[in-house]
Amino acid sequence: MSAIPFSVLDLAPIVEGGDAGQALRNALDLARHAERWGFARYWLAEHHNMPGIASAATALAIAHVAAGTSTIRVGAGGIMLPNHAPLVIAEQFGTLDALHPGRIDLGVGRAPGTDPLTAHALRRSLAGDVDRFPEDVVELMGYFRPAEPGQRVRAVPGAGADVAIWILGSSLYGAQLAASLGLPYAFASHFAPRHMMEAIEIYRRSFRPSAALAHPYVMLGVNVVAADSDAEARLLLTSLQQAFVNLRSGRPTALPPPAEGFATRLPPEQTALLDDVLACAAVGSRDTVRDRLAALVARTGADELILTSQIHDHRARLRSFEIAAEMRPELVPIVSDR
Repeated sequence: MSAIPFSVLDLAPIVEGGDAGQALRNALDLARHAERWGFARYWLAEHHNMPGIASAATALAIAHVAAGTSTIRVGAGGIMLPNHAPLVIAEQFGTLDALHPGRIDLGVGRAPGTDPLTAHALRRSLAGDVDRFPEDVVELMGYFRPAEPGQRVRAVPGAGADVAIWILGSSLYGAQLAASLGLPYAFASHFAPRHMMEAIEIYRRSFRPSAALAHPYVMLGVNVVAADSDAEARLLLTSLQQAFVNLRSGRPTALPPPAEGFATRLPPEQTALLDDVLACAAVGSRDTVRDRLAALVARTGADELILTSQIHDHRARLRSFEIAAEMRPELVPIVSDR
């Protein structure tokens, strides 16, 4: 059996001292490296009013990356569907498929990807949007089917497009929806690992085969900070630790540079926050990261891992993904035995 697929989840980080243009150029550079290193897909995520994330206009960011690569699948991890009319998303991703046929993924989630005030600015009305998420997903799927005679509303481009739809989740809700629709499921264990095992079990137990997928397929998000030594990786991790603490304190910032000993200076409640959020993270040298990822795959039976590395220095971020790519073949026995 071949090695478990690795993919990239890129938040297109805007670092302190940088800007959105540099973040998006770095995203394309990372995608080109990931393509050469054998990563399966490259996803960008929808977030709004976040000073440290450049991918708010997610379809545009995907177009930028897809145009600069040739074989790697490119997509959204994800589009926060309550922020949009399903027809608009079908047209956007139908256009992406028309430009880059057979390479486009569309992961959809029900969270706003922002704070309530910004969500209101995006949608103008919050009434019922999240509650309609299952219906919106079904409507979106319908727009990608071949147009039927007499159909009055069509996605052009979009109808008949080869866009792979995924359900994203950080709770049990997405697992249940993905199972009922027979779609692949991506769990956000890179920031909400607490319900990971229960969500996977519900998804697999309840899965109904569909035209899109015959068997359940689980992809897990994992924070990976790999370096040439454990000490270097732990230092690089402090940028992500600072970003999480700032975000959960209601003051999101650009991605800070590493800060020696940051975690040791935190109060107990913030230490507990990081322990919870980063419970599935793989941080360290090549061997340390390999052992952490192998243990995660053995515990979950994941079909694919999508790695994210919030590292301040772009060269160090490239090196983190390069190390992961080098050790990926060593996870084959874990997948074969499950």
